[in-house]
Amino acid sequence: MEQVPLAHLLILSSALFFLGVYGFFTRRNMITMLMSVELILNSVNINFIAFNKYLFPNQLEGIFFTLFIIAVAAAEVSLAIAIIINLFRKFNTVDVEEVDTMKF
Repeated sequence: MEQVPLAHLLILSSALFFLGVYGFFTRRNMITMLMSVELILNSVNINFIAFNKYLFPNQLEGIFFTLFIIAVAAAEVSLAIAIIINLFRKFNTVDVEEVDTMKF
């Protein structure tokens, strides 16, 4: 079985990272911004797995870091969704610019 070259994994990871950054800075919807942050975290996970596989093939540090990031991302998503739901109940919108201009 042939191994995927490291350059291909790094190109995929950087494409996901920059798509996430672009989505975070250009979108106004809070849900879309949250999805962009998840794309950024997934690109970091791909880097950890790729470098672990190519630099230290018999060790599991990269996989442990990836599992930790997945757990932190799940906690972040649950907290962010709760905040977004509360903001939607109060302002009836998830648009960042509209919520920012309203006074609490």
